[in-house]
Amino acid sequence: MRKNKLTIVFWAVLFALASCTTTKKIGSNYPVSLKTAFKNQFLVGAAVNAQQIEQKDTAANRLISTHFNAVTPENIMKAEWIHPAWGTYNFTLADKLVAYANTNGLKINAHTLIWHSQLPAFMRGMHNPDSVRMYFEGHINTVASRYDGKVYSWDVVNEALNEDGTMRKSIFLQNLGEDYVVEAFRLAQQAAPHTKLYYNDYNIEQPLKRAGAIALIKKIQAAGVRIDGVGIQGHWSINHLPLKEIGQSIQAFAALGIEVMFTELDLTVLPNPEDLAGADVNQNTAYNERLNPYKNGLPDSVQTKLATAYADLFTLLLKYKGKVSRVTFWGVNDGQSWLNNWPARGRVNYPLLFDRAYNPKPAYYQVLKASKK
Repeated sequence: MRKNKLTIVFWAVLFALASCTTTKKIGSNYPVSLKTAFKNQFLVGAAVNAQQIEQKDTAANRLISTHFNAVTPENIMKAEWIHPAWGTYNFTLADKLVAYANTNGLKINAHTLIWHSQLPAFMRGMHNPDSVRMYFEGHINTVASRYDGKVYSWDVVNEALNEDGTMRKSIFLQNLGEDYVVEAFRLAQQAAPHTKLYYNDYNIEQPLKRAGAIALIKKIQAAGVRIDGVGIQGHWSINHLPLKEIGQSIQAFAALGIEVMFTELDLTVLPNPEDLAGADVNQNTAYNERLNPYKNGLPDSVQTKLATAYADLFTLLLKYKGKVSRVTFWGVNDGQSWLNNWPARGRVNYPLLFDRAYNPKPAYYQVLKASKK
């Protein structure tokens, strides 16, 4: 009998130790979720990749379901993925995203219908206006209508402006004219009447580009076409966080009667080439060691600077209750971030709230602290 009791005690202790270990799983040591901290302010989202959508990354999926109530597909709803050949669509991963979001109570911001980059191969070098229009209309009608009511919102047009606020000379502008953005929203409105429609761009907190975005939004509204919001991407640096311009932009865009969102938020800690402006995925530069100073880990001083920058940003956003409807981080953890390979491939960046092991960084705790002010 005594032997049996000892055996029971032994296994009880072993089980308790195992339980203690499992409570410290990767990415689980956080006091409160982000979506809970900001539940009365705005949605908190993350960009998700194919591996996460297919639930092959259990640590990421646990973190996503805990912290976020909105997701944006990083790539799988862009045209090169979802419309790989003329008249041929691949909805497999997008459909899986819808199922994944339904299971985890997540709102989907679909990204993106019309963008000059990451187009299908058959669009490269296309110069026939009739063919471009056929693609333009067919793509919007087919994709937007399929997911109407299944996704919360669409980035209808992405990055249509230059840094000075003029229209980018994209394949769409050159073949369809300056009204192509209005037409994109008109088609999206018809195809997806139950879906919110947004314009999305980087650097539109800056005065010149902001003025261009405001003019574009007013043009859409003047045409009697619905536009529900604007997404400020938020690819910024801890060395230059434009808080003044961000505040001005929230007020200016909100004055148009639309939602304001921060849609692709990340704060780089690395130096970029001096002649680089914006966040164009097509801008690239050669790798050199000067551009990759923290490949063996982030110094405490820089970690602190990142945390302070995030705290300052969220403190600012919280001043505009009712005007900011969503904040989406561009990635779930540092390892997933596109900034590891842009503008130079092979760098090690640390721009998000969770590290490569999905553990919260000091920036996470500072953001939570800001939520209580």
